[in-house]
Amino acid sequence: MSVSTKAQQIEHLLRSFVTSTPEVHGAALVSLDGLPLYTALPAGTEEDRIAAMAAALLALGERTLRELRRGQLEQVYVKGSDGYIIVFRVGAEAVLEVITSNQAKLGLILLEAKRCAQEASRLI
Repeated sequence: MSVSTKAQQIEHLLRSFVTSTPEVHGAALVSLDGLPLYTALPAGTEEDRIAAMAAALLALGERTLRELRRGQLEQVYVKGSDGYIIVFRVGAEAVLEVITSNQAKLGLILLEAKRCAQEASRLI
């Protein structure tokens, strides 16, 4: 499989996740260093800034769990008055960030995001 084909598959995966999951406004696959790899974000979103913050959230969550001996990180989510930001580790080298509205059904979002993260991990 060529690199461009993998890139196209990951981009399609993210776009499909965003368009087919109710109340998901955007998603990004970023490196652990905080660099955007693939994004399906709302227009006007600063991809570099969002990527850096997603990687920082994941790193802080992992460090907190390690310090408190709570096992392996599954996800980190931040709830704001206008919605959620949820991050998942994708394989050994990436982070999936999901942006939702405040009406999001978290159970559905988490289920679909986990599926998206697993598929992205397989493709990377």
